[in-house]
Amino acid sequence: MTSDGPQRVSARPQRPEVQPRSGVEGSATIPWQPPVPGSGTPGRERGLPAVGQPDQASPASADRQARDAQTEQRRSLLPYAQPDLRRSLTQILTSVVPYIALWIVMYRLIGISLTAVLLLAIPAAGFQVRTFILFHDCSHGSFLPSKRGNRWLGAVLGLLVLAPYRRWSHDHAIHHATSGDLDRRGVGDIPTLTLTEYAARSWRGRLAYRLFRNPVIMFGIGPILAMMIGPRIASRAQRPRLRHSVLGTDVAIALVVGGLCWLIGWKDFLLIWGPSSLLAGSAGIWLFYVQHQFEDAYWTQSPEWSYVDAALYGSSYLKLPKLLQFFSGNIGLHHVHHLNAKIPNYNLQRAHDENPMFHQVPVLTLRDGLGTMRLKLWDESHGTLITFAQAHRRLAPPQVTTP
Repeated sequence: MTSDGPQRVSARPQRPEVQPRSGVEGSATIPWQPPVPGSGTPGRERGLPAVGQPDQASPASADRQARDAQTEQRRSLLPYAQPDLRRSLTQILTSVVPYIALWIVMYRLIGISLTAVLLLAIPAAGFQVRTFILFHDCSHGSFLPSKRGNRWLGAVLGLLVLAPYRRWSHDHAIHHATSGDLDRRGVGDIPTLTLTEYAARSWRGRLAYRLFRNPVIMFGIGPILAMMIGPRIASRAQRPRLRHSVLGTDVAIALVVGGLCWLIGWKDFLLIWGPSSLLAGSAGIWLFYVQHQFEDAYWTQSPEWSYVDAALYGSSYLKLPKLLQFFSGNIGLHHVHHLNAKIPNYNLQRAHDENPMFHQVPVLTLRDGLGTMRLKLWDESHGTLITFAQAHRRLAPPQVTTP
């Protein structure tokens, strides 16, 4: 990947030179495998400083020391996981309030300049994304000191971002508990196939996956499905409290939207709400995508999966310009967030800066993040995300040369 900012730090050690395996581009007779996450010294296999690990140790001793070191890593973040009510209220004033204020200004401008209305949709989208980050923090119980306060505020913010609070919180918690685990994909993440799974699909299955991963569909149609349609659906398979969360949010949204349409007219409502929400949805999906979909990401099978390694090496540090970092609520510091989700968004930067263990994580610039949209499949033999073009070459039959 190219970079227009600080040099990205690779999370992987130097791979050994190997002989290509016939028929699979760049593979080896014994495929390169990333070091077993969580085994031995955390970080040593990925080039981080060793943490109190002797050179020789039994497997049981190594596993115990690995667990102790990982526990210590997470414990060191506890001082940052303390919500500050004053800062939280300030963030409401710098996200929700300007978002609603821009709605009012856009409505006033409808009869004066439609161009101005559409231009204001851009900052409105930014404040909607920022509002979603507050909703996201409430779902982790990290935004306000009170659990009840987080639940009530999260439910209210859910009306602004069209998300049922309890159902979304449940699915997002599963995402945190399974991120990077190949055996537990499918809830709260972006569907990602391995190269082997892709090769085993029929041509229709491959076409469906290619269409789904197309940027036009993912970031164009995706917001409509992910924001407006998907969260509105309740099924009998869901637990009652989750189903009630969906239905209750649907009723509340219907009342709010119906009231606004009655008050200002449905055309004006769509003109104010539609463009900014589509922009915010596209930006939100891209942010979620780039947080775990980059070349040297972390994916492994359940027996080798490590929560700490998934956080540090499977969650990117997306270094955004300050204005974009403001609108995205510091979510680019995703590695810190995944290691301890109880840290409020306004403490993530300080936690990163003050803890050396975060200084060797994968770093992406804005240009790097945009480039990740080309990556589609996880190549288990190489331990990287690859493009469809790379997959085609690696799946091509071997060239037979005649003397």
